[in-house]
Amino acid sequence: MSTRLAFITFALLFTTDTYAAEPAVYTGLLSNTGAGGYDTVSYFETGKATKGSGDYTTEFQGVTWRFANAENLARFEANPEYFAPAYGGYCAWAVAQGYLAKGDPQHWTIRDDRLYLNYSQSIQDRWLENPDGFIQQANANWPTVLE
Repeated sequence: MSTRLAFITFALLFTTDTYAAEPAVYTGLLSNTGAGGYDTVSYFETGKATKGSGDYTTEFQGVTWRFANAENLARFEANPEYFAPAYGGYCAWAVAQGYLAKGDPQHWTIRDDRLYLNYSQSIQDRWLENPDGFIQQANANWPTVLE
């Protein structure tokens, strides 16, 4: 490989995008919607994962949040930090382990008035073995795990 080709390859591999931090809110690859488009207020109100509607949306932390109705939208807008999932909706167990994984809005818990999402049912089962310990670990890792 020529020196010039090696330099170009190196430059392409190590552009500034390589060092860019991950976004603070998980939205997936093709979306700009927090919590997978689920109504985060509904977890607290009904104890169920409820899909939000495109009719009731707001912007927070650079992403769109959807809600099932106008009342839930208003509650979120009054206190978004309370209703937004911990760790930007990334998997709480993964953050506790020191890395990022998608949070699935179907696998969730509320603990001490905070919404936590997990990657899958098996990961949520692990999470539930020691949620207080994992929360402590995740809090220590957040937000540096985004870097």
